[in-house]
Amino acid sequence: MKTMILKSLCACCIAAATLLFAVGTMLAQSRTHLKLNEDAFAFAVQLVNQGHFIADGKGGWSEHRTTTDEENEFIRLHGFSEYAKWHLGIDDRYPENAKRRYKFPYGDFKNIHRCGVLAVQTRAAEYRYSEIENAATQLKTMIEATRNRTR
Repeated sequence: MKTMILKSLCACCIAAATLLFAVGTMLAQSRTHLKLNEDAFAFAVQLVNQGHFIADGKGGWSEHRTTTDEENEFIRLHGFSEYAKWHLGIDDRYPENAKRRYKFPYGDFKNIHRCGVLAVQTRAAEYRYSEIENAATQLKTMIEATRNRTR
């Protein structure tokens, strides 16, 4: 009886390890498709330097983030190339003319929101997108330094 229980336990452990390995591999593969949108980062730096930012507090992004209708209207008026500039991540599995391609929004199509940058930084760290996390950290630092200079 003990032998059967040990064999079953061993089989379960092997199955669990195999499943964890498969899930880890899948997550690693999906992570390789997402990269920093360098054009968006350069655009964001330019916006901060021009003073086009709102130095709001943490947690306000759910209220300040653009709605689906606002996104669709922006794309209709300006196209996907302008829409892309407002997202720090690009998922290259999707075509350039698909909203699903662009991840990690940080502004409202007029200004950068500090709360949006903080949300990007947190989410990128959570999913281990270090390039995107570092870019968000740099933007946050720039916003705070610019805000402190203008006080």
